[in-house]
Amino acid sequence: MDKKRLSPIGQLFCGALLLTAQAANADGAVATHQGGAWTAEAQSDFYSRGQGSELMPLRWIAALKQPDGQPFMADSLSRYGYLPNPASEPAGLPVGFTASPGDGGAVLGMTCSACHTRQIEVDGTAYRIDGGPAITDFQSFLADLDTAVNAVLSKPTVFAAFADDVLGPGASAADKTKLRNDLNAWFLPYHTLMTRALPKVPWGPARLDAVSMIFDRLTGLDIGPAPTYMIPDNIMPATAPVRYPFLWNAPIQDKTQWPGFADNGNNILGLARNLGEVYGVFGVFHPKKDRWSLFGINYVAKNSADFSGLNALENLIKKIGPPKWAWAIDPVLVKQGKAIFERGNDSGGCIACHGVSPGKVRFLDQKTWATPILDVGTDSREYEILERTVQTGVLSGAKIPFITAPLKPVDTAFNVLSISVIGAILQHYVPVLKAADAESKALFAQSPFSAETQDLMGAFNKPATGAAPSYAYESRVLEGIWAAAPYLHNGSVSSLAELLKPATERQVTFAVGPAYDIVNVGLAAQQTKFNYSLKTTGCEARNSGDSRCGHEFGTQLPADEKKALLEYLKTL
Repeated sequence: MDKKRLSPIGQLFCGALLLTAQAANADGAVATHQGGAWTAEAQSDFYSRGQGSELMPLRWIAALKQPDGQPFMADSLSRYGYLPNPASEPAGLPVGFTASPGDGGAVLGMTCSACHTRQIEVDGTAYRIDGGPAITDFQSFLADLDTAVNAVLSKPTVFAAFADDVLGPGASAADKTKLRNDLNAWFLPYHTLMTRALPKVPWGPARLDAVSMIFDRLTGLDIGPAPTYMIPDNIMPATAPVRYPFLWNAPIQDKTQWPGFADNGNNILGLARNLGEVYGVFGVFHPKKDRWSLFGINYVAKNSADFSGLNALENLIKKIGPPKWAWAIDPVLVKQGKAIFERGNDSGGCIACHGVSPGKVRFLDQKTWATPILDVGTDSREYEILERTVQTGVLSGAKIPFITAPLKPVDTAFNVLSISVIGAILQHYVPVLKAADAESKALFAQSPFSAETQDLMGAFNKPATGAAPSYAYESRVLEGIWAAAPYLHNGSVSSLAELLKPATERQVTFAVGPAYDIVNVGLAAQQTKFNYSLKTTGCEARNSGDSRCGHEFGTQLPADEKKALLEYLKTL
């Protein structure tokens, strides 16, 4: 199915509303080469194809203002690091922001390219890297949107101007009352989430606590009683920030998510991964008990996820190749560095954990790359998030035969996410009335999705910490690693040169922004974009969320070998 588009009238109307943002959309960034399959057409599709996210009506956000009176959408949200998309429909939306038809008009949402498109700057020139980890300040965007809507609801003059922009100056009192009621209904869950979830110590640019935000939205806003669907006590501070991962080669890994809890490597597993992300990024999802639905819960009646769009996006991601280094390379050093990379780990090499080797074979004999899940002493905070328990609300007692156990009244947020994703996928693809367990089993055996259904059993495997806990994270193939700073899963190390130092010698504090250092391969020391510096902790505070501890591989290499290794890593 083609991606959803607004009607010509809707495009014209919303384009006029956002015209001020489009004025700044001239983008002179240099495109890095990312393979022959990554065409301009594929890039444009990736930037704007919807996945079912519904943040708020487009008319509303077009009418919102910053505290200084400027439009909230001014300059395509560049103040948060989002990138202009000159081809957006309507005009003025950044890369990764979408407009889809809704019951009351166009709805603003986000898609994966908002968080996975990178732009770096070297000597004053910008370089675009598609599929790269975004250098964006998502927390400030969320918080400022909360402030903007609160101003509309709390200040009569601000509401009057907002109502004129949304409804037109001739709107009736009844229409204005309805608008206020609708805005209040939107604001209650959003403000509750922002108040309870956003941490006091900001994530900063280039990081977010994605797992907590998914858990908080799903369990705090989606599975409670109507009409609000809220269980506010399920929302906890999101204090385990991680760096956005890069997307090239992501579909071919046999494991994914930073702690490696998700099997990966075919379309059904990719859909499970991406559907969970939609729930966390403004997807509308309200499951309800329904004895006529397969499994006794209806997971799809109120579910805005665009399954077609998600499948199309996964196919687009498969076309994104790792970016090629755009500057001079010393071939002699590259040859020396390659030999170091291919040594055993005991000799400072990298290939055992980060080289290409065969992984698990998935449905339809789809080959994957092995993704070792290893504890190398890095920050442990994300594992604490995975153990979080919540009230399961309307999903209490829910189960999927042969795949999940029944949810307890209080269960892990991880299990709630698992059943919400797998249940929706199966109901989307197997739309039949409820059957007895034996009949369900027979149905799956006859289904063209039967083998893939078995793969779904591995889509969510919460790692066990046990008596002697291990805090293991994925070790990915390092193609394109030069473009993915800051490093470690929690973005606590500014460059590859710093990563080759012992943790005790790594920078305690460093500025975060798009300026890039092509010598040390990572974030430049001087940044002008965000005026933000990340303060890290050492190994004494491994559970801080900001620890720079761990991954001591290569730290004892002589200086000349470190230099050669860095030169080789630029070529991957």
